[in-house]
Amino acid sequence: MKNLLYLKDDHIKDFIEQIFYAYRETYSDPKKILKKYSFGTAHHRAIHLIERYEGITISGLLNKLKITKQSLNRVLRDLIKNKSIIVKKGEIDSRQRHIFLNEKGKKLFNEIFLEQKKRIHNALKNLDSDSVLKFKNVLSKIINE
Repeated sequence: MKNLLYLKDDHIKDFIEQIFYAYRETYSDPKKILKKYSFGTAHHRAIHLIERYEGITISGLLNKLKITKQSLNRVLRDLIKNKSIIVKKGEIDSRQRHIFLNEKGKKLFNEIFLEQKKRIHNALKNLDSDSVLKFKNVLSKIINE
């Protein structure tokens, strides 16, 4: 590990705490919306990724979420029952299942996104583009993908 003299353990602890609070606040904003549908954060994460990766396979979603099949099946069942997603057989490989948001799911995603967008927009609005790109770069380096 590169020795960064200005980056002490207490600074890193502060960053970890700030990341926790940023996550908590960003995901607490849409809780009222999710509650209307009896959904939780697991549903929200799935909806977000299904929107971002339209047609993602179930195995692809499992890899991105890093959860068990059992947990994902519960979430997908709820989303299907609520008529927010469509699951289609793959055209090339019929064993694969591809997931899409339908109109109701897209509406739900947009409602949630607008709540989160306010927080992110307010945090970034007074920064120059270079600072925003550097921040995104730091976040990318934290993520193990």
